[in-house]
Amino acid sequence: MSRKTSTGTEDLGGLVQRLVAAAEPLEGKMSGAGKQMFDSFKANVDSIAADLNAGLAAINQGQSGMDAAFRTGDTEMADTARKNTAAADFDGAKFGKR
Repeated sequence: MSRKTSTGTEDLGGLVQRLVAAAEPLEGKMSGAGKQMFDSFKANVDSIAADLNAGLAAINQGQSGMDAAFRTGDTEMADTARKNTAAADFDGAKFGKR
């Protein structure tokens, strides 16, 4: 999942920039509030793309941390189970003649 998010981090900012480029042929056909909003979006596209990329990068970092914690927990659980199994007296639970 972290690898997919890492790729998504790079792709999302690029997609926002491609959206502006794809909409450029419509620029001359817009007017009023729609044109003002598009112009504002276009003027801030680099900042918007950077913010999106930074947000996804932070999510990716969190996913990496969770993955490390799960792996550590899994290893510790297995080690504890082995230790407790080695110390257990399974013969004491047997019924019958010895």
